[in-house]
Amino acid sequence: MNNTDSVKLPTGWHKTFITLWAGCFITGLGYSMTMPFISLFMEQLGNYSKFQINLYSGLAFAMTFIAQAIISPYWGNLADRKGRKLMCMRAAGVMSLTIFITGLAQSAIFIICMRFLQGLFSGYINNATALMAGETPHQRSGWVMSQMMTAGTAGNLVGPLLGGALSSAFGYRIPFFITGGLMFMVFLGTLLLTKEDFTPIPAKKMKPMKNIMQELPDLRLIIIMFITTMIVQSSTMSIDPIVSLYVKSLMPHSHSVALVAGIVAATPGLGTMLAASKIGHLMDNVGAKKVLRWGLLVATILFIPMTLIANAWSLAFWRFLLGIASAALLPAAQTILTLNVPPEAFGRIFSYNQSFQAIGSVLGSLLGSLISGIFTYQWVFAATGAILLVNLIIVLFDRRKNIIKD
Repeated sequence: MNNTDSVKLPTGWHKTFITLWAGCFITGLGYSMTMPFISLFMEQLGNYSKFQINLYSGLAFAMTFIAQAIISPYWGNLADRKGRKLMCMRAAGVMSLTIFITGLAQSAIFIICMRFLQGLFSGYINNATALMAGETPHQRSGWVMSQMMTAGTAGNLVGPLLGGALSSAFGYRIPFFITGGLMFMVFLGTLLLTKEDFTPIPAKKMKPMKNIMQELPDLRLIIIMFITTMIVQSSTMSIDPIVSLYVKSLMPHSHSVALVAGIVAATPGLGTMLAASKIGHLMDNVGAKKVLRWGLLVATILFIPMTLIANAWSLAFWRFLLGIASAALLPAAQTILTLNVPPEAFGRIFSYNQSFQAIGSVLGSLLGSLISGIFTYQWVFAATGAILLVNLIIVLFDRRKNIIKD
């Protein structure tokens, strides 16, 4: 038995963890059941040009994250006063309505508006992660953060396959209706089965965020993790809006584009799910900072062959490897935040991190849509690899400055 296995976990820890893991899984499942096909859905709602459909697809992705970037600090402040469980319930409850209503859309603009409204109230995975960060012994933080990411990525693995099959058989609206129902189940599960060891703090007694930032042992490290979260999320979202369109361009005469696009969209989730547990233990043993550096290096390299692929199956293979590397990115950044932030500030720090993640989603979505609309899909992969290279340089530079240390 190793040291981490001998740690006595708090009462109710397992039940809460399993419930939140399931909630994150369903959230990831619902997202990936619908979003990889939203461009194909919008194509059916009007006579749009290639540039228009690429732009609308990017906006549909981006609007949710624009709203998140604006509203997250408010929700984070409320989380530190009222608790993260309430924030999870708020996100799941409202998302169940907005996603269901999106399935009734009659135009691309309506979808974009609903995505913005959804973004104002979303954030289940980030709040569930913050909740578990506060409930987990530090000796298990790396493993738990990896497992929380595994939940979403496992959903991202299953979702495109299920969404592709449902869309091919019943049309693009059905996955939205199913997702709305599943998110309502998440709301009920979070309400009834989770426990948070949290004492509400009156607003007047909360320490100002400015003071918390000044008291952090390494503020620059926290800022670097915010930037890393933004860039890593941007690298993911630059690809997601155009995956189905890219697959369609690679197999223009196929009748199974939705299914193949679902498989291609799912492969990163498979890679992440298979690697997350081992990488989580690795972070607990060698440190999250070292794992982050190597993850960024490998992810940057993997985008090179993706600019040269000739068919959808090659794209799926390289995206599978990218998923393995991704298991060392956001979980590592979240683990570093967990270990360097006082518990009373988890909600606000993680909300700022969510804002940076949302900004990355906006930048990535628009970058991918604009580049693919003006140039070719291959240029999206080249630009994304270059962005990750910048992130790697930032991390390595600060290592030399002794900001990021093993």
